[in-house]
Amino acid sequence: MSPRLLVALCITAVMVMVAVQGGEYSTGDYRELRRRVAEERAAEARLTAIVDSLTKERKAVLTDPRVQERIAREQFGMIRPGERLYKLTRPEEP
Repeated sequence: MSPRLLVALCITAVMVMVAVQGGEYSTGDYRELRRRVAEERAAEARLTAIVDSLTKERKAVLTDPRVQERIAREQFGMIRPGERLYKLTRPEEP
């Protein structure tokens, strides 16, 4: 192999490495950004699912009589006429 060809191959190899890794954003930066985008999309999907479930729950609280009755009974201890309310408590520790 002639010295000129060897120098040309070395220069070409250096130019390819600079093109791939050099500049303001390297290949490593690009991969990191793609990973972060994937993480953010997954977080967005999780939050969308939470918002959807909360929206359904809000609608049920506002419109569904069964849900309203369950909340009234659980949170406020409300009972219907003729029912008895039994409240279980734990004994206080000395």
